[in-house]
This record gives sequence, C-alpha cells and structure tokens, in this order.
Amino acid sequence: MGVSTSGFYHWRSRPKETSIEDQQLLDKLIRLFDESQGTYGVKRLTDDLRDLGEVINHKRVARVKRENGLYPKQNKYFVVTTDSTHGKPVAENHLNRQFKVSEPNTVWVSDITYIPYRHGMLYLSIILDLHSRKVIGWQLANHMKAELVIEAIDRAIVRRGCLPKLFHSDRGSQYVSERVANKLQGVTISMSRKGNCWDNAVAESFFGTLKSEHTNFENYETMDQARASLFNYIEGFYNRRRKHSALNYLSPDDFEKLAG
Repeated sequence: MGVSTSGFYHWRSRPKETSIEDQQLLDKLIRLFDESQGTYGVKRLTDDLRDLGEVINHKRVARVKRENGLYPKQNKYFVVTTDSTHGKPVAENHLNRQFKVSEPNTVWVSDITYIPYRHGMLYLSIILDLHSRKVIGWQLANHMKAELVIEAIDRAIVRRGCLPKLFHSDRGSQYVSERVANKLQGVTISMSRKGNCWDNAVAESFFGTLKSEHTNFENYETMDQARASLFNYIEGFYNRRRKHSALNYLSPDDFEKLAG
C-alpha cells in the first residue's frame, strides 16, 4: 500500500481522535461528577455537559462513565421516625397529593428524619416549598420535640418573610402539638393519612436523596460536624446546584429565578 513498516507502526501507536475526545470528555465528567458530590447519573451529567455547550448524546456519556467506574452513591437503610399513636386530633389531608403548585409560599411541606452520629441519633426537621422543592428552613437537634419543628418553621419564616397558605406534614406527635398549631395560626393545616407515606412524598423524597447521596456516607463525631455537613449539602449543593427532575432539571434556586 506504499506505507513503510516504521510508518505503519508509528500511525498505530498514535492516540486515536476518538480516544483523545473521550479523554477530554472524561476530564469534564470527573469534574462535574465531583461537583455533584458523587451523586449524578447519566441524565444529569449529560444535562450539565449541555449547559457547558457540549453537543453530546447520553449514550456516549453512559459509555465513558461506565468504562471509568463513575457510579453514583447508593442508598442503604430506612428507620421510621413518625409516632402517630399519640391519640390527639389530626387535620384532614387537604393537600391530597396535589404536588404541583404554581406559586411560591402556597404550600410548605415538612418532615423529620434521623441522622446517625457517634453518640446515637440526631434528628433533622425540614420545611420545603412545594413550588420549587427548595428547602427553606431546617433544624438539627438530639431530640424530636415540637421545638425542633418550630425552629425549622421560624427559619423558613425569616427566609420567606411570610407563612404559607397551607402547611402539610405527617401526623407525628410534633405536628399535632399546640405549640406548632399556634405558630401556624391562620394557616390551613394538612396531614397525611395514617400509615401513608405517599401523602407526603415530596418531603420523603428529599430525605431519600439526602441519605442516598450524602449522609449514608458520612461518619459524624459531633452534632456541630453534622450540622456543618448538612449546611454544605442543603445550602451549598441541593438548593443551588442539584438538578431536579420535577423542575425540568433545574435546581430549586434556578427554578425560582426563572419563575420570577
């Protein structure tokens, strides 16, 4: 074919164009994967690349990701934290799984979960605006008293400057307390049906994301360490950067800015 033996072997030893392109893609994937705290799969990584101006197919992202072992974190275990055996009156389920909300501060949802640390369990209460899925208030403590929920609500009020039209939670003892009812005076109170976690699915989903992407991989020595770690995830990543499938793959902050 008119090619010398040495020329042929020189050509064969050169990096192929596709390999160079794959390496360039891998460098970007590693950076984006690290920025997601090791949580993003193919869909969100592809979307991030397109935000950077890359014209790319998700199948190629999946191949390069698979070949280089970039696998997102996986979930571990679940512990029930809701005590609905208190015998106190509970509110009706006014939300009725209507999770699409057109305006901010129309519906806030709340829940409590456990956070393991060296000395046992800590408890995290969150307030989430259903419009943007943004965590607008949260508090961490070593107890599950009504005060935990009230402090999370207070943070949400400071952040939003108001109360919502409707406040939805499960029927745990904290949420049926008189102190929480007084804090939410003038607000329509809604509670999930007994034993039905799907009635508060958005808050439950947030906790699933928090644990599968972050806290299940942490070993907290102190409450202060846990609080700082949660701040970095919730305020630094989840609200600001994490793409949400229900928000057309925008972060809660970006969704609120776009919505005006």
